[in-house]
Amino acid sequence: MSPVWEYLRLVGATVVVLLPGVLIARAAGSRSTAAAFVFGLAAVFAAWAVVFTVHGDVTLALWLLAAIGAVAFLAGLRRPLSVPRPRGGALVFVGGVALGIALWHVAGAPTGDGLFHLARVRKLVELGDLHLRTVDEFKNGGLHPGYAFPLWHAFEAMVAKISGLDSAVVVNHEESVLAPIASLLVWESGLAVFDSVAAGLSVLAGQLGLYVFAAGHGGSWTSLALPATASKQMLVPAAVALFFLCLEARTWALAIAVAAAFGELTLVHATYAVFALIPLGAFVLVRIGEWRAAAPALGAAAVPALGALLWLRPLANESLGHNPTPAALAAGLQKYALELQVFSQHRFRIEPSVVSRSGPVAMAALVLVPLAALAFRRRWSAYVLGGSAALLAILLVPTLFVHFTDFVSLSQSRRAAGFLPFTFAFAGGLALLARSWLVLPAALVAGIVLERRWPGDFGYGTAGDAPDLITWFAFVGAVAGLVAGAIFFRRRWIPERHAVAAIAAGLFVLPIAVHAGRHWTPLSSRDPNALSPALLRELKRVPPRAVIIATPQISYHLLAAAPVYVVAAPPVHVANTKANMPYQRVKAVEAWLAGRAPGVARRYGATWAVRKGHLYRLQG
Repeated sequence: MSPVWEYLRLVGATVVVLLPGVLIARAAGSRSTAAAFVFGLAAVFAAWAVVFTVHGDVTLALWLLAAIGAVAFLAGLRRPLSVPRPRGGALVFVGGVALGIALWHVAGAPTGDGLFHLARVRKLVELGDLHLRTVDEFKNGGLHPGYAFPLWHAFEAMVAKISGLDSAVVVNHEESVLAPIASLLVWESGLAVFDSVAAGLSVLAGQLGLYVFAAGHGGSWTSLALPATASKQMLVPAAVALFFLCLEARTWALAIAVAAAFGELTLVHATYAVFALIPLGAFVLVRIGEWRAAAPALGAAAVPALGALLWLRPLANESLGHNPTPAALAAGLQKYALELQVFSQHRFRIEPSVVSRSGPVAMAALVLVPLAALAFRRRWSAYVLGGSAALLAILLVPTLFVHFTDFVSLSQSRRAAGFLPFTFAFAGGLALLARSWLVLPAALVAGIVLERRWPGDFGYGTAGDAPDLITWFAFVGAVAGLVAGAIFFRRRWIPERHAVAAIAAGLFVLPIAVHAGRHWTPLSSRDPNALSPALLRELKRVPPRAVIIATPQISYHLLAAAPVYVVAAPPVHVANTKANMPYQRVKAVEAWLAGRAPGVARRYGATWAVRKGHLYRLQG
């Protein structure tokens, strides 16, 4: 099938799925992309909640979504839109479309976690009698604590069903359709925080430089169709935008939108909701004088997140990584040794260079953090200073980091560094420096120098080579900025020049974009462990929901290729819970393949097997 035709079908299907959200936002009197996006996912959640309750299928979910859209359309007829659409959105959208088309060419082949998520989308599309455990890897396993309610998978399943495309196409290329939406969400977050269209462009430039261009090969946006990336690059900006809009407008509709955003964020990636709440909570403390507006907004964010976390808590408690034994903790510290500074098994912290390892934008943002004190009267200053101080304290103070790790697990706590308000410090700092047009050549030179000297380190499990001093400078500067701002800049402030800053941000990011253009190729053009064409043909004979026993690596690919279950899969891609016991399953399959445990297949309900590259039905 032509890539152009596939792209157009994905666009059409995505528009249909998100249209109820647009109609709900309109009925609520909002024109923002953030409100439309989170209300759209809320409609998806409502439809699938019914499906999982009555054990329906994707077709029922689509009918329910259509009904929600119809009700929202009728409700919107009686409420004229009173909120004007901010200027500049069309330009951002067009740029996002161009970026999305460019991302199509660097999508590569689904590998790693992509196969895990593809398997879940496929089951939602191709199976009936659905319930929450349907999407699991094991027929008698347990729910994944991070994806207990497969909200993002359900969204993509709807796109796949409407478009008529295979689930693999959706998971592999949906990022091309989501890119313009993500661009608008990031821009709106900057617009809401700074109350400036130009500042929104600065934030967007920083976001693209940080997450798309710095790493080359399309950066993390090539995985925008996966839950972890979508939650960080789409739901977090949407939540921030709605939170600050709620501070300004104080309407019930925006409070509900904030609640929806954080509830969805918790379901899509629970720990990311916690990470996003920390800087917002710090912001409210810094701006305690406007608690009448801030407290309801923070409550709207925290209550649904807390409710979802309480629902997930029993599952998290079953996770062996959540309550590790001393031996498991020691193994985790060894696994992430390059990202941590370990003083003892009960005293460790993040390696400071991890915070600044993402390249020039991250380094510039950390250096610019203290400048926010000069605009202490502005809300963005409180968000940058308070958020940076709170998150860096958690990351750099061993006692705080250890307790934080106990709460969210070691595999997640190290990711909190990515939730510092980098792009807001970047945009705000440049706006304060833009007193002269000299900031433009200075920004370009700084971008070139940093790109050549510290382009970033994006390898898994590495700390990077950026100086630790920059992270400590940002931490001390944030704390000092809070004190200095409260004493010296509470009554006066230096105005920002966002128009000049937006140009400076573009010039700073330009060398990073040039680097990206030289490395605009798929990071993984092919999957070296892909199933053979012969095995894929044989797999068509296997009925849905059948259990297959094979090596863990082959089993992992079988899950992505067909709506089946397996006996074992690579433990790194399986929830390590008492119900799943992934390591025990791997040992059992190894024993069966070696002929030492013939009863393993029967014990786990396997009726099919793969050996030496061929699939066959088990007897008896």
